[in-house]
Amino acid sequence: MSLEIRNAAIVDLGELHYGRKRIQPTGRVLREFHEAAQTLLKHSLLTFSEEDVEVIAASFNDAIRQHNYTCYACAVMPDHVHLLIRKHRDQAETMIEHLQEGSRKAVLKLSRREPDHPVWGGPGWKVYLETRDDMVRTATYIEKNPLKAGLPSQSWPFVKKYDGWLPGQVTIVRKTKPRPKDS
Repeated sequence: MSLEIRNAAIVDLGELHYGRKRIQPTGRVLREFHEAAQTLLKHSLLTFSEEDVEVIAASFNDAIRQHNYTCYACAVMPDHVHLLIRKHRDQAETMIEHLQEGSRKAVLKLSRREPDHPVWGGPGWKVYLETRDDMVRTATYIEKNPLKAGLPSQSWPFVKKYDGWLPGQVTIVRKTKPRPKDS
């Protein structure tokens, strides 16, 4: 998500591209990039093991419960995660921070990384969805992501089936007890 290259050592790795490319690079191109980058990076490129994936999901479960978020889809991949979370009183950046901080601590407890090694590559990427079709399409994409990578499907206890909720909808709550009359 950088707008400029600030470290001269990585300039030769390739042209800077902001955001997601319309056509994604092939696996071979990505492997070649990672191989070339490995010698230039401060930290080694690490992926999440099966145990890491379980620990990350458990930390997401804790954060989602603690902050009362509604999660409609989640895929924890070896090198990234996807979550579809309903709009909430917390800003998207705050939700991402809660999820990243808890999972970072959980992964570091496994002692397979040095304490100064980043777990996440930055502040996360957020996209706001406006229609039910967008929500269903995105949930389906996230659910299929592990399968496309040759991994087993994932099912997490904190993921709720999408219920048609959209931002901007108003929910009216009626109190069950009548209010006392003013004197």
